[in-house]
Amino acid sequence: MIQSMTGYGKAVLQLPSKKVTIEIKSLNSKNLDLNVRIPSYYKEKELAVRKKLAKTLVRGKVDFSIFVEMTADETSTTINHGVVKKYMQQLRNVVQTGNSSDVELLKMAVKMPDALKTEREELDESEWAEIKKAIDIATKEIIQYRTDEAASLEIDFRQRVANIKTYLKEVKALDGDRIENVKTRLQKAIDDLKVETDENRFEQELIYYLEKLDINEEKVRLANHLDYFLETLDSPDSNGKKLGFIIQEMGREINTTGSKANYAPMQKAVIQMKNELEQIKEQILNVL
Repeated sequence: MIQSMTGYGKAVLQLPSKKVTIEIKSLNSKNLDLNVRIPSYYKEKELAVRKKLAKTLVRGKVDFSIFVEMTADETSTTINHGVVKKYMQQLRNVVQTGNSSDVELLKMAVKMPDALKTEREELDESEWAEIKKAIDIATKEIIQYRTDEAASLEIDFRQRVANIKTYLKEVKALDGDRIENVKTRLQKAIDDLKVETDENRFEQELIYYLEKLDINEEKVRLANHLDYFLETLDSPDSNGKKLGFIIQEMGREINTTGSKANYAPMQKAVIQMKNELEQIKEQILNVL
């Protein structure tokens, strides 16, 4: 079952003193491009988070964020009383007038360096255990999103492969007429030249020329590639790169058939196959 690389997952966790929101967004990318944004007091867990996301999401441009909103009355930031008082005393000495009130001096003092101190919040392992559960929820959500997104892609792929198979049948049906058309054109060209030809030599040259235009191998290989593409779609793992390689091989056989066709009705069918394949190529870039 294939997965898209486009996805979104979110989980919200309410802790006693804070609200924690986990968001995961992903877009298509050739490899894994992981961007992690988490508060500083969770930084020691960043490597573990990266490993988990890399193992689970595998590929894509992934943005992972943890947002924290404090909901409790307490705050880790306090006024450094001794420093503020010292600043106010120095400001009084500078002003040297009785016009400045303590309120005005206080406004200036709290803007000075070290007037406020923030106690570093230590990591609470029990709190992180709850956050890990929320990360798991967000991860499951983005995987489900990716799976749902890929379901519509798979329907489109199967329809376009079926269309290519239909055009391939048309190519096979036209092959007999194409050969006769080539023979007739060659004979007419010789007749127009009004020269005598050795019939045996003509037959030999004709056979050699028709061998150059033979597309039986291309038809067989293209049919095999189409079946292999569908088999890969049915596999339990999503493998967008493998599907991309199969598409390249399909394109090679279709292009060779077109270059050998030398017959307008067949070339029209080949163009239709190319069009269907281009649509698959565009969408396959978003498959994990």
